Order: sequence, then structure tokens, then C-alpha cells
Amino acid sequence: MFVIDAHLDLSMNALEWNRDLTQSVAAINQREEGLTDKPDRAKAVVSLPELRKANIGLVVATQIGRYVALGNTLPGWHSPEQAWAQTQGQLAWYKAMEAKGEMRQITDLQQLDQHLAIWADANDNTTKPIGYILSLEGADSIVDVSYLEGAYNNGLRALGPAHYGPGRYANGTDATGKMGQQGLELLKEMERLNIILDATHLCDDAFWQALDNFGGHVWASHNNCRALVNHNRQYSDEMIKVLISRGAVIGAALDAWMMVPNWVRGMSTPEGMNCNLEVMANHIDHICQLAGNALHVGMGTDLDGAFGREQCPYDLETIADIQKVPDILIKRGYSQTDIENMMYGNWLRFLENAWK
Repeated sequence: MFVIDAHLDLSMNALEWNRDLTQSVAAINQREEGLTDKPDRAKAVVSLPELRKANIGLVVATQIGRYVALGNTLPGWHSPEQAWAQTQGQLAWYKAMEAKGEMRQITDLQQLDQHLAIWADANDNTTKPIGYILSLEGADSIVDVSYLEGAYNNGLRALGPAHYGPGRYANGTDATGKMGQQGLELLKEMERLNIILDATHLCDDAFWQALDNFGGHVWASHNNCRALVNHNRQYSDEMIKVLISRGAVIGAALDAWMMVPNWVRGMSTPEGMNCNLEVMANHIDHICQLAGNALHVGMGTDLDGAFGREQCPYDLETIADIQKVPDILIKRGYSQTDIENMMYGNWLRFLENAWK
């Protein structure tokens, strides 16, 4: 089945993890054997060939560059200008992949239709470019709001104002507090440019304020359910319901600590916590029950988002195993139409509405 994955940190892996994503997952992991600078070395599950094997022909691919003020212990850059430069290097990598024929940027409905036609033909996937919609995870790198139009002209079509901790425009996971005037100005400019608001990572205060002040299209590219994993990174039933009322699609994420409660980083294991793809279906079920239908869930795996096989479902060797999900959903009683919607159709409908 064709799949759309609404959240992959491809350029981060290419530049910060120094992974050649044109290679196989096995080759990437073999080259990392013995490295200890990051906990997920030699545990990657994503590469461009593996996306083709998974029949994932379209992704939402990120840029990311955090600014950290003095005293902020999170990793990041010491000025917004440095963070901007980081995201521009990431953009350059995507452009290099386009020049090589590995990827293709999608910015409007005409390009989307042309790309889908390529992936719908009977030819082998191995020569097809991976389509990508450019998204910015965390707005810290937007030096000031005037930079946003230039980013849009470079293809940016979705933006999450926050990531982890306090941000320049909004507070994110593990932080609290509303958006200041700069954040509200960012939302206004996003709405003018028709940039999708990615509500993922917004802290509760910023989430409610953003939805009150943004009249454009909203999705949550990679977000699970607080009712199943009680942490501020997940969304409460009330938050999920308001997203549903706004026509949002919520991407089911495969980071184990977001899937099962009581995960202890560096200690818990997927096997020990019984974290498999069935758990993903639990979060999908929960959203569908709140919605009363299967029209507001999609795939937003976040795989290789600074974690690897040590922190993803134990029955997923590579991202190609996302093709196990339809059978799991069939056993849960979902119809073929429901499953097609959740694997790709809901994201397509959202984009067709947002870009019409």
C-alpha cells in the first residue's frame, strides 16, 4: 500500500549524524559500528532506498535548528543566525538530493498530482524520487518574521513553532507559558502565506493560544495520546477533539517512550516494555474513537528522530515494516477504505483542502 509519512528528520540525519541516506540501512549501520557519540549509532532504520521498499513515496521532511539562551542545557545554537544557517545547510542537502534525482520537492497541487502519478505507475520503485514537503520543526531559526516569506519561497509549507523547551516564538515540550507578541506575529504571517501550522510539540498554554489566534490549516505531524501515555508531549482528549474540529490529521509516532507509559531512557527496551506495532494501533484506535471515524489519523513515524532501533517497536527492523500496519488494522476491524485513509488518504485530503 502507498504510504505518506508526515514526519522524518532526513536532513538532520544526513548532516548531524553524517549518514549517507542514499545508501541502504545496512550500509549506514555497518559504517557506524563502534561509534559511541550518539546512543542510536548503528541502529538506524531509515534511508531513501528503504523508503522506496516501504512504498513511502511522499514524506514531510524537516529542517531543525534550535536556539538556546544562556542557561538552557538543551543542545542548540547560541544565536538565531547560527540556527538559521543550520537550516539553510539542511535545505542545501535536500536540493542536492533533488539534483541527484533522489528526491523531489512538492509545494502545490499540480506537483503533488504529477508526483502521485509517478508512484501509481507499474514501474519499479527503485528509480522513483521520494517526494518531500518541507517543514520546519521549531521556529527558533526564523531570525525575525520577515525571514518567513523567503523560507516559503524556498518551499517551506508547514511549521511547528516549538520543539523541546522554551523557544523564541513558542514554548514546547516540558515547558509552559503562552506565546509572546513575536509568536503571534509569526502565526499571522504563516496564515498570510498559507503555511500549515504543525501543532506538535506546543506546550498546553501555547497550543490553546495558537489555535485561538490562527485561522489557517492545522495538523499534528507526529503526536500520540496522553490518555495512554501521561506526559505533556502527548495530547489530551480535549486537545485531540479540538484538532479534529479544525479538520486536522494527527500522525501516529513510533518513538517508544511516546507509545508506552513509564519508559526510562537508556534503560527500558522495546521487548521489555512490550512495545510493538500493535501499540501504535492502540493510539490510532483512541483517536478514531474520539473522532467517531478514521479520517483524522495518519502515519507520522518520526523514525530516526534522534533514536533508532533501541527505542522503536521491536517488530520494526526498518521503516519498510510500516507495511505491517495495514494487517494489524484489518484485525482491529477497520475497513479497507479506513486503512487506505490512514496510510495515505487523510494526508492527501488535507493537502488538497489546504492547497486548493
